[in-house]
Amino acid sequence: MANAVIFLGWNRPSVGREQQAMQVFQKSLEFYTKLQTEGRIESFEPVILSSHGGNLNGFVLLRGDAEKLSEIRRDETFVDIVIEAEYCVDGFGHVDGYIGEGLDDVITRWAKLFS
Repeated sequence: MANAVIFLGWNRPSVGREQQAMQVFQKSLEFYTKLQTEGRIESFEPVILSSHGGNLNGFVLLRGDAEKLSEIRRDETFVDIVIEAEYCVDGFGHVDGYIGEGLDDVITRWAKLFS
């Protein structure tokens, strides 16, 4: 059961690099499909947000086991995708997060501050 996520978010393609941005998006979806097929992640979900005037216009959420996700962050293909996305997509970034039992653990630790 998934206890962690990698959140990959972005604003929009860099001007003049729109084609490359589309290619890296497709490449990343193929890679995430492979990770899911291999059982390295539980699932992934790409999301494009509706127009709202903000600087987060899309994201992909990779769900899985925290240790496996940590390994993926060091995977050569993942690193290559991140480097290319940082080059051709404005506002691209990624961060770890918690869900399921991982979220329960973080909330329990946080709640200790008020005990």
